[in-house]
Amino acid sequence: MSTKTTVYFASDFHLGAYPLSASKLREKRIVSWLDHIKQDAKALYLMGDIFDFWFEYKTVVPKGYIRFLGKLAELADLGIPITFFKGNHDMWMFGYLKEELNATIIDNEQVIELDGKRFYLHHGDGLGPGDRKYKFLKKIFRSPLCQWLFARLHPNLGIGIATLWSKQSRLASGENDGFLGEDKEWLYQYASSLEKTDHHDYYIFGHRHLPYDLPIGNQSRIINLGEWVNYETYVTWDGQQLTLHNWKAH
Repeated sequence: MSTKTTVYFASDFHLGAYPLSASKLREKRIVSWLDHIKQDAKALYLMGDIFDFWFEYKTVVPKGYIRFLGKLAELADLGIPITFFKGNHDMWMFGYLKEELNATIIDNEQVIELDGKRFYLHHGDGLGPGDRKYKFLKKIFRSPLCQWLFARLHPNLGIGIATLWSKQSRLASGENDGFLGEDKEWLYQYASSLEKTDHHDYYIFGHRHLPYDLPIGNQSRIINLGEWVNYETYVTWDGQQLTLHNWKAH
């Protein structure tokens, strides 16, 4: 009988975020987690903002992340399927990770069925009733024209601009709101609205940076994966139970 029994979900590693010294320590923690899960991982879902910035030029990708990418390559060579979701920080993934890791790249949402249960998966950016400014910017950043124009920049300039932007992010500033209530949490509102017309047993998101596990009505749950700068949280599905974990306990 196969020992590969567990599906893992994680998001918001923000590798490469300012300061780099903290990012390198975080990378080592993530690698230790990946090394731990390779024993029983049936599949791995990395649900956005894995990198604080990512852009694939035709022949260039951002340097760094050697330990992380090497460990993912090991998992891929063991036959563990890896799925990447595009987040708002790493939406410019194209073919590199697919070619090197045989990874699946998801642009927006993915609905999967595991052991008879329906899962709605999305990074979480641009969903729900608010954040109109970002929704407008997302359309621009994801447009082929914008991507073509950015590719014309020399990598030193393009990645340099991204590094400056990273220093202004909510992670760098330490900003992290607590749970705002069901009436103000956009992802909760989005899942609740969708559930009225299209049932899913579980809704799993990242983006919010706050780990939580809450019921939606009597038949569904919404889980936010949190992030790995402060929380080191992830979720497992063992065929029967969906569980939110904290790697800091190890």
